[in-house]
Formats: sequence, C-alpha cells, structure tokens
Amino acid sequence: MRTLWERLLDLLYPPKCAFCGALIPAQRNGICAICEKTLPYTKNGGRQKGNFFTACVSPLYYEEDVRDALLRYKFRHCSGYCRPFGQLVAVCAAENLDQPVDLVSWVPLSSRRLRKRGYDQARLLAEETARRLEKPCVPVLKKTVHTAPQSRTGSAEKRRANISGAYRVTDPALVRGKTILLIDDIVTTGSTFSECARMLGMAGADRVFCASVARSRD
Repeated sequence: MRTLWERLLDLLYPPKCAFCGALIPAQRNGICAICEKTLPYTKNGGRQKGNFFTACVSPLYYEEDVRDALLRYKFRHCSGYCRPFGQLVAVCAAENLDQPVDLVSWVPLSSRRLRKRGYDQARLLAEETARRLEKPCVPVLKKTVHTAPQSRTGSAEKRRANISGAYRVTDPALVRGKTILLIDDIVTTGSTFSECARMLGMAGADRVFCASVARSRD
C-alpha cells in the first residue's frame, strides 16, 4: 500500500514512462502499457558469450526510445529510471541464466566521473536488480584508472586496450568461490565486462555472469 507521502509526490510529480514520457499510473512501475508491448526486446535474453565471463544477457536492444532513455538515465539525472530498468534486468536474468548467482555487483565508475555525474548509474541498477532477485549487492570492484568513455574509443581492440588494468577487486574474500552477476547499463563489444570478469576470476570467483539493460544488435 502506498503511503500518503508517496501519493502526494505522485500528484506533484506525476509518474511518466521512462521510454516515451507518457503519464502513467504509479503501479505501472515506470513503463507504460504501450511501451511494455512494443519495446525492442531481445530474443532468448539477448544472450552473448565473451572472454572470462560465462554469458551476458540483456532484455532490450540499444536503439530509438531505449537509447534515448538510457542517455537520460546516465547524463540527465534521471536516476529514478533504475527502478523500471532493474525490473527488466532482473526478469531477464531470472529467465535466461542457467544457474543461480550468489551475489550481484556492478561495473563501477572512476572517482572522477562519479564526482562529475553525482551518482553511479550501474550501482543503482545493480541495487535494484539485486533487490528484485533477493540477492546481496556487493561492491567487489573499484576503478583505479580514469579512462576515456568506451563509446568514444573506437574498435573492439581499442576498447580492450582502453580499460586494460583499470579495475581491481576490492577484497578477494568477497568473491572467492562465488558465482557473480555483474551489471552495467549497456553492452556493445563486451570489452568492459571481459576485463572486470578477468579480474574477478583472478581473485578466485567461480563464475561470472553479466547483464545489462540493452545491447547492440551486432
């Protein structure tokens, strides 16, 4: 049951669909009925394989309204989008990963980018996903090197080089023997997930799965 304060906030700031901006009832959880039916959903969870991680799943393709919504989420302070995005990721992971995970974590921002943005969008997404999966959300990685944005780096080879050695495991005891679900907002070449999974594997993680809100078609 929604509190009086929550109902008052709905009157002052009516809930809108994260994807198309249409006004929606609060119980729609951030996605209108039309978008829920027409979003560019992936098939079989958009499952991809990669270096050092077992599989990556994504509920949506990174195009049109999905791309615009994710850009607002990252760069225009629409941090509340983590709720509908987290719901989509949690359902996708639950339906398409072939074994349960022990914990959920995320691909962290560098301290410089975190100060500039004011929040870590992958962390918010991971926390919401973990809540819905009823798993602990644990900060197992730290980005120790500020790198150029992967979206501006170019080829897959350049992306791999750009983030090589940029992450470290915060505490090997947290990951040793664990199956981890690693969260980010978008996956394109998978280079960032691969580098993070490599570090987790070196620290003793048993298996790493990855998930994102959206992926490129190719």
